[in-house]
Amino acid sequence: MTMATTIQVSNELRGELSKRKLFDKESYEDVIWGLIEDTMELNEETKKHIKQAEEDIRNGRVYTHDEIKKKFGL
Repeated sequence: MTMATTIQVSNELRGELSKRKLFDKESYEDVIWGLIEDTMELNEETKKHIKQAEEDIRNGRVYTHDEIKKKFGL
């Protein structure tokens, strides 16, 4: 079991955290975890896929939506 602790935040910060709650009973801890997740680094596999996609774009290995529709007769 993890031990809980208390932290001090200003009324202004508490107000900002309250605005970010997705529902009334959401805890401030859940709000803070959500903010942390938003700033976590991408994993290596995702970085690899992004680099591959950028390379595909640079080398013209992409199709527009209209080109795909035309190719498949949609």
